[in-house]
Amino acid sequence: MTAPAIKGSFKVSEDWRPRAILLMLMIAMATLMISGWILHEGVFASDTPQIKTTNPRASFWRTVREGQAGVTTVQGRERTVLIQSGGENWRRVRNLFLARISPWLLGGVFFVILFFFFVHGPDKLKDAPSGETLNRWSLPHRLLHWYTALLFILMALTGLSMLFGRAVLIPVLGHHGFSGYLGMAIKIHNYGGPFFVAGLLIEILAWFKPNIPEKIDFDWFKSLGGMIGKGPRPHAGRINGGSKAWFWFTVLAGLIVGTTGLLMDFPEFGLSRGMFQVVHIIHAVIAVIFMTGSLGHIYLGSIGAEGTFESMWSGKVSAQWAEQHNDLWYAESMKAKPAQSEPAG
Repeated sequence: MTAPAIKGSFKVSEDWRPRAILLMLMIAMATLMISGWILHEGVFASDTPQIKTTNPRASFWRTVREGQAGVTTVQGRERTVLIQSGGENWRRVRNLFLARISPWLLGGVFFVILFFFFVHGPDKLKDAPSGETLNRWSLPHRLLHWYTALLFILMALTGLSMLFGRAVLIPVLGHHGFSGYLGMAIKIHNYGGPFFVAGLLIEILAWFKPNIPEKIDFDWFKSLGGMIGKGPRPHAGRINGGSKAWFWFTVLAGLIVGTTGLLMDFPEFGLSRGMFQVVHIIHAVIAVIFMTGSLGHIYLGSIGAEGTFESMWSGKVSAQWAEQHNDLWYAESMKAKPAQSEPAG
C-alpha cells in the first residue's frame, strides 16, 4: 500500500487541538496540586510531632493548661488565664485541615470548569447579533456590581495570602519581602472588609425584589438554562434561576463572612480568645466556599456565555441574547419599546 493510500485510509479528527490542550491543562493542574501539597507538607511538617518524647515537667504544664484561674500581669479580658489551650486546637484545624483541603477544593472546581469549557465549549448565541440592543443595567447598578466585585477580589487575594503565604509566597518573595507584603495585605483585608459589607448590603436592597424565586426558576435548573441537554431553552424573566441562586448564595455567604470579619476587626465586641478562634475558622471556611462558588460566576459572566459580559460592562445586551437567555423579559421589553417611542400627548 502506497503512502498516499495510507493517508487516505485514516481520517484525522479536526477536534484534536482542544483535546490536546485539555490534556496538557489536566497534566499541569495535577502537577500544580501535587507540588503544592508537597511544598505545603514541607513547610508545615513541624506542625505534626514526629517523635514522642517524655517531658519531665509534663505534669506541671498539664496542670497549668487545665484552665484554673490564677494571677497574671495581663490586664483586661481573660487576665486570669495563663495558657489558652484552644489556640493549639485552632492552629491544627487551620494548618492541618483548612490549609490542606482548600487548594484541592479551589483547584478541583477550576479544573471542572476548564474541562466543561473545552469539552462543551461556551454557550454561544444561536443567531448573530443584528445590532438591536436592549438596556439591561443602569450605570448605578453597574458601579455597585464592580465596586463589590473588586473588593471581593481584594479580600480573596489578601485572605489567601494569609492562609497560604508561608507555603507559597515565602519561597518566591523571601522572608523580608513576604513580611512587607503581608503587612500591607492584612491592612487591606481588615480595612476593606467593612466597605465590602457595605456594598453587599446595598446590593441586597437594590436586587432583593427581582431575585425572589419563582416556579420557572426551578425549571431552569433542569437543563442549566439550556446549556446541557436538548430541547427548547427554559423560560426566564429578567433574572434567570442560575443568577438568582448566585444572588442568594452571595447573600448568605457574604453576610456570614462579613459578620465574622467585623467581629474580628473590632475588639470592642469583647470576644474571648476561644470565641475569636471559632469565629475565625467559620470566617475562613465560608470564605473559601464563597471563593470556590465565585469561579463559576466569573466563568459564566466572562467566556462561558457569549454576550453576557457586555451586560454588566456597557449595560446593554443584544436582542438575540435577551431572547435566548431571558425570553420573558425580552417579550416585555419589546412590547414596551413602541410605548416609549410615542411622543407625549
